Amino acid sequence: MNTVSTGPQERFTYGLAGPIPLFALAATRYLHDTGLTAEHLHAVVAQSRENAGTNPRALRREPLELAAYLAKPYVCTPLRTADCCQETDGACALLVSDVLDGPRVQAVVRGGGPGCSSMDRAPDVTAIFSAYVAPMLWEASGMRPSDVDVALPYDAYSWLVPRQLEDFGLVERGGLGAYLLERRHAWVNPHGGLLSEGYVHGLNNVAQAVRELREGREVALVTGFGGSYGSAALLVR
Repeated sequence: MNTVSTGPQERFTYGLAGPIPLFALAATRYLHDTGLTAEHLHAVVAQSRENAGTNPRALRREPLELAAYLAKPYVCTPLRTADCCQETDGACALLVSDVLDGPRVQAVVRGGGPGCSSMDRAPDVTAIFSAYVAPMLWEASGMRPSDVDVALPYDAYSWLVPRQLEDFGLVERGGLGAYLLERRHAWVNPHGGLLSEGYVHGLNNVAQAVRELREGREVALVTGFGGSYGSAALLVR
């Protein structure tokens, strides 16, 4: 079987210039494998906007109906402009201490493997970091998916939300479609995430996890990555 190398020269040859075409190619396969459609991607983005509606820091707070979403131009199919996070001028500071009172770090793991970062060597181009680090996180933390009551996944592109929900065992693949359309993912990125609050390389998601724990949540899952390599943390109240 012929493979497409994703070295620098080959990426340009095949039009894979930058991260969006790479993630779009992986998204195409993921949608095919799961049966998810543009309607499900819209559900991710629309819920993100709804969550951001009460967040004064969020840059995108307006509601997004399906028709308006479908009218958005493609950047690289199947990703429309609304499916992509926004580069944002911003700053975020995190203080980690073992003496101050506050949320605690239960576990942090980092790892990865072949996937959408190395398509010429990947048996599954849709694999992102979560496929590799999720088992590591549960083993290191001694916790289970059912312990998580707020999730803050790195949502640089809309399709990465269902992929991470699946990988971390929060939603089974067969139930993803209904879960998204019924907006049962409203507890995911309650501030709007990278899609709607802004893209500060994921640190704003960590800051929001701390806020959520201070306001009564018990366990927060936070992730960050650059493709099929990344990290995940469980923070506890």
